Amino acid sequence: MDKRIALRDFSLLIALVLIALYFYTRDPRFLSSRNLTQLGIELSATAVLSLGMLLIILPGHIDLSVGSGVGLIGGVAAVLISNKDWAAPPALLVTTVLSLVIYTGMGWIIMKERVPAFIITLGGLLVFKGVHWLVIENETVAVTAGNQVNLYSLLTTFYLPQALGVALGALCIVVLGLAMLRGHRQRTSRGFASDGELVFLRWFLASQVIGLFVLVMSQYKGLPLAALILGVVALSVHVLLQQTRLGRYLYAVGGNEQASLVAGVPVNRVVIGAFALMGVIVALAGFLQTAFGGSSTTTTGQLMELDAIAACVIGGTSLKGGQGTVVGVLFGALIMAMLLNGMTLLAVSPEQKFIARGLVLALAVWMDVRLSQSRAT
Repeated sequence: MDKRIALRDFSLLIALVLIALYFYTRDPRFLSSRNLTQLGIELSATAVLSLGMLLIILPGHIDLSVGSGVGLIGGVAAVLISNKDWAAPPALLVTTVLSLVIYTGMGWIIMKERVPAFIITLGGLLVFKGVHWLVIENETVAVTAGNQVNLYSLLTTFYLPQALGVALGALCIVVLGLAMLRGHRQRTSRGFASDGELVFLRWFLASQVIGLFVLVMSQYKGLPLAALILGVVALSVHVLLQQTRLGRYLYAVGGNEQASLVAGVPVNRVVIGAFALMGVIVALAGFLQTAFGGSSTTTTGQLMELDAIAACVIGGTSLKGGQGTVVGVLFGALIMAMLLNGMTLLAVSPEQKFIARGLVLALAVWMDVRLSQSRAT
């Protein structure tokens, strides 16, 4: 077994425990079922966006626009429902299609016109933020029309019954185990190295986190719908990466783009497809983030792109591409969410939160560089 990889898997779990213990000693409410349920809802938007960022980083690209995209798409949906009297389902559907078109177009420009993703997405960050402010007219736009509860607002306020939540959590653990086992068998049958002990260890760690997550939150009001959405997205991305040709191509392009071209991999279509999927994920994260706040404001989605990048790198995704897992990204997103939730619980000032997030991002990139160097040697 690769001891370095196993150590990293354990280090993420150890980091989570240490962070939880620190905030618990400062304020015992941190580990209460109510706060952990709140943490689960906060985690959902960040983790969903981080999974989308994984799809972009794997082929060796980056997307700095997703935070502003979250604000824009969530804001457009809020305006359609609150100001234009649209029903929630068509409003969410139309804005999802809009996000899909925008991000597919960005991917097309990056690959067909050979413009660096850093530049295009940086421009998108500024454009989306400006359009967002224009759409909401620099005001606060609620996600509901009047006082009526709709699908949009229920995304982060609806809870599944306890028994159903536990059953779904157990199902998720079983499905994840079967998917990882199938991936292990496929790799070994094709002659690739795959450590069964390491696969089991990763599944065991993930199942422990999922089980605790579901059981603790069930003690409050039940499993939040937002957490269920995160589970569905995580499982879908995992299956995409491990069981489909597109997933294999994403890893191949990130590992060596020139070799992938020679091998016949349609690199342009693969990367454009990754950005198209990111468009759908940005829309979903935008709905979750805006619904969690109850309204769209000029600060919705602010700096979420940095949290998503940090979550990926903390979870073992290489910024050079070609390496990363869904389980690792979920651990990274949980670490970021716990830090923000704990600092909020302790009433840490906004400037200190910015400093903490910046230090975590810098530390994550430093870890990526050091691990890349160790892999090269």
